[in-house]
Amino acid sequence: MKLRVLIDNNTYIDQYYLGEPALSYYIESGNNRILFDTGYSDAFLYNADKMGIDLGNLTHIVLSHGHNDHTGGLAYLKGRFDLKQVELVAHPGCFGEREAAEGNIGAPVPEEEMQSLCRMKLGREPDWIGEGCVFLGEIPDRLPFEARNLLGKRKAGGVWEGDYVMEDSAMAFTTPNGLFIVTGCSHSGICNIVEQAIAVCNETRIAGIIGGFHLFRVDERLEDTIRYLGRLKADMLYPCHCVSFDVKAKMKETLPVCEVGTGLAIEL
Repeated sequence: MKLRVLIDNNTYIDQYYLGEPALSYYIESGNNRILFDTGYSDAFLYNADKMGIDLGNLTHIVLSHGHNDHTGGLAYLKGRFDLKQVELVAHPGCFGEREAAEGNIGAPVPEEEMQSLCRMKLGREPDWIGEGCVFLGEIPDRLPFEARNLLGKRKAGGVWEGDYVMEDSAMAFTTPNGLFIVTGCSHSGICNIVEQAIAVCNETRIAGIIGGFHLFRVDERLEDTIRYLGRLKADMLYPCHCVSFDVKAKMKETLPVCEVGTGLAIEL
């Protein structure tokens, strides 16, 4: 399994890629070539070109959830590549209108249009898209300290309702050292995601985690999260995107937290 960060909020010194407050990863696993989220703009395309990654050769697009800092790049991807042979995997709640204080935050390309452009596979259940590679589906709320937060509103069945980002999901990859988990924003809770990965894969060893943890404050929830992650004894943790500096610093006191930026390469 190989992963390359195409877009993150941060960039590295002396690596001249673009960054933006968004997330996109390119992942190779077996015969699968996966684009996990697409960032906010076309910056991920620029970076992929500069890294020598051919996004015209994808087998899958996997979307963690519907917010436009993870789906915005679809508008540019569809204009550049023929996606007819690409399978798009996501939760059925990923598309549709949604708003927050800053305005529209939903996917810029309607579900109907994406259905005409690629092989759409929407589902709430876990989906093994290849050997050792699974989309985790809808994440159950297992841990009481990870209550979901209201984030704007979404239109469902023609009616606006509070948005708890129920479609938020992630991926897990089996490796010789245990599971490597890839998240988008973890609106469903990073520890809930780990619990789902353990249940789906029947594997308790966690090799590592990369992605947004959606943690901004040093508070009781963070303390519970740190205790949970500490019990995993993971080799590497890569909290990024929607994780504050204060949270990373607190986690780094006791956990194997690693730096993330556009261009990061991980191979397991």
